[in-house]
Amino acid sequence: MTLANDSDNPLQLLMGLEVSAVSFVRDYVELHFDGPILRALSDPSGVYAGREWRFPAPGSLELMRCYIGKTVDGYELDPDRILALDFGEHRFVIPLDSDSSGGPEAAHMVGVDESGRASVLGGMWIW
Repeated sequence: MTLANDSDNPLQLLMGLEVSAVSFVRDYVELHFDGPILRALSDPSGVYAGREWRFPAPGSLELMRCYIGKTVDGYELDPDRILALDFGEHRFVIPLDSDSSGGPEAAHMVGVDESGRASVLGGMWIW
């Protein structure tokens, strides 16, 4: 069992969860999981149905919305390079390198409290 404050493996909390929303907030993107939230502060990229995309390029918003309803079945975390979620043949990637982030933080993940709502009481991770 992985606890919310297990700093070695926070993405394990997303395994088996379905994307419930993709939110575009001014200059960043959020993936919501009916509780946990993964926030991409650096511009994400990925592959959906064999089509590559990079935010905020034309067509990227339409492809990112397609992740809604998809279930996380894998992930990759290289703290100096990328944070990636896998959804079968699809992939969502947040670059973590300093050249891509444009600031001290590239991504945030907020866990859930005991009621199942997104809350820093359930853990917060910053890359």
